[in-house]
Amino acid sequence: MRSPKLAALELRRFGRGRLPRAALVALLLLPLLYGALYLWSFWDPYGRLDRIPVALVNDDRGATADGKKLRAGDDITEGLRDSAVFDWHEVSAAQARAGVEDGTYYLSLTMPADFSRRIASSSGDSPEAGALQVRTNDANNYIVGQISRTVFSEVRTAASTKTSRSFLDRIFVSFSDIHGETVKAADGADKLKGGIGKAEEGSKDLADGLKDAEDGSGKLSKGLKKLNKGASGLEDGSKKVAEGTQTLADKVNGINGKLGPFLKDNEKAIGDTAQFVADSAETIRDDLDTLVKQAPVAADNARADSDDLNDVYKARCETPVLPDSACSDLKKAKDAAADVATVAEDLDTLVTGHDEDLKKLDTHLETLQKQAQALADDAPHLSTDLNDAVTKVNDLNDGAEKVAAGAKKLHTGLGTAKTGAVDLDEGVGKLKTGADDLNGGMFKLVDGSGKLAGGLHDGAEQIPDYDKKDRDRRTAVMADPVQLATQDLHKAPNYGTGFAPYFIPLSLWVGAMVAYMLIPPMNRRALATGASAWRIALAGWLPVVAVGVLQTAALMAVLHWAVGLEMVRAAGTVGFLFLVTACFAALVQWLNARFGAAGRILVLALLMLQLTSAGGTYPVQTSPGFFNALHPFLPMSYVVDALRRLITGGGLGPVWTACAVLAAFTAGALALTALSARRRQVWTLDRLHPELSL
Repeated sequence: MRSPKLAALELRRFGRGRLPRAALVALLLLPLLYGALYLWSFWDPYGRLDRIPVALVNDDRGATADGKKLRAGDDITEGLRDSAVFDWHEVSAAQARAGVEDGTYYLSLTMPADFSRRIASSSGDSPEAGALQVRTNDANNYIVGQISRTVFSEVRTAASTKTSRSFLDRIFVSFSDIHGETVKAADGADKLKGGIGKAEEGSKDLADGLKDAEDGSGKLSKGLKKLNKGASGLEDGSKKVAEGTQTLADKVNGINGKLGPFLKDNEKAIGDTAQFVADSAETIRDDLDTLVKQAPVAADNARADSDDLNDVYKARCETPVLPDSACSDLKKAKDAAADVATVAEDLDTLVTGHDEDLKKLDTHLETLQKQAQALADDAPHLSTDLNDAVTKVNDLNDGAEKVAAGAKKLHTGLGTAKTGAVDLDEGVGKLKTGADDLNGGMFKLVDGSGKLAGGLHDGAEQIPDYDKKDRDRRTAVMADPVQLATQDLHKAPNYGTGFAPYFIPLSLWVGAMVAYMLIPPMNRRALATGASAWRIALAGWLPVVAVGVLQTAALMAVLHWAVGLEMVRAAGTVGFLFLVTACFAALVQWLNARFGAAGRILVLALLMLQLTSAGGTYPVQTSPGFFNALHPFLPMSYVVDALRRLITGGGLGPVWTACAVLAAFTAGALALTALSARRRQVWTLDRLHPELSL
């Protein structure tokens, strides 16, 4: 009898009663207990985190930063309550602590009282980090604690980013303020440069004007020296004239009674004296004319120089352009020029203001000259004109005294004017030297102010000036400078889809394992009739493969239409699982055929080894070395890798590799089963009396 017919007869046994049929149905649905129920139980646990009760404690008292109220705790609380992560319960710190301890809450998140103050300190002198306090209790649930670490890490990152953005925004605002103030400083430097340029021109004009003033003051000083010298001679001469006339008058009056004889004896002396007086009066009149002509000119020059200096001082110092030191020197020169001008004006006043007196003086001198000349002319016959001579002598004496008094006053005034003129000349000289130094300093100052203005303009261009839009964009980048550009290739939509490649082969292995509890690994009829070993092996393998195909169809139908498993390559997935069923059936058959009752234990042990080394949950590299060593030698490792590509997508390389490996395992297991069948055709004492039976 052929192997397919033997397999059909084996399956036909399950239709001979209610219990066998129920057993077959249970056998077909058994993988659902491992596959569909397991996957359904945690199909999308992360999508239901909002059902997990979590305590939220907001003790934050807020703070003030740059005049603005900061309530970081309230902001985080509002954001968490709006999120779909966890079922938040706002409670007190004591309630949260007790709830986490007794299991009312799986964990708690606390914003301490100084949370906002610490965040606000980032812009102060003593920055402190704000701390979110998380309390978990692994006695409640270990996985929730692990999930919370990821969730709260994102909360902390979001809070840190928001705080950084606020701090960086203040920095960029400060940049804009600095930029604006630097621009203002640069504009001010431009104005300063222009003002200093004008001041430099003014200082040059001042130096040139003071040079002219120095020349004028020198001439004035020399002229006044000459006038003073002439006035000194005038004073001496007039004094001598007055003394002479007084002597003459004394003599004339004293000897009036004896005048006749005296005149006869002294006619020549009288004539010489009168001539001397006439000559002296003429000289005094000439000097007086010179004084009258030069005094107004000297006063005008002195007053003009004083006014020029006063104008320069007002233009350069009353609206400050020159440095204080230069203004001080300029003021001294101005005051000195004013003093000289006053002296010159006094002299001029003395000369011109007493015009009548001078005229009288000149008239007296003229009269004296004429009288003296007349006396000199009349001296030879004075004795005959005694009365007239006495009168003239007395008149001459009076005039000479008046001339002497006027000459003395004139000399005194000119002496004062000469001293002032000398001081003025020295002051103007010093002022000119200072003005030259000032002009040189102002030239350097012009150059320095130009460099200052240029430097400030360059600095203003280098200082960033951001508007609100640009500032927001930059603070966003700097607060979170490294973005995680995630590219999730062939993303599994949920937790269950990600674990389906692990639980589906598990359920199919269990299905094959239970099937061989109901179906013998080797057909007894074939063994009894002496069929070939290969026929016996296939006869025991094909019924379980047929059951496995039905198990696979039922499992995948429920997973797809009931649970919601979406497969990128649905047909390929189902076809590949048929191959997986065939391979697992061959392996379980061989272990049962070769080792008998002990084989069932080995089937379970092999399942455990495959589950722990297949890398179905964590990457196999995270497992101890023992499981890493087993990984490439067990079929479920290849099944898990292939199913991931078939369900979620990706290259088919691992699928073809898995097909080749499964085909090799299937062929090898069938060959070993055939070998075991040949051995079973020979009866031994071990078969008649087995050491262990299940």
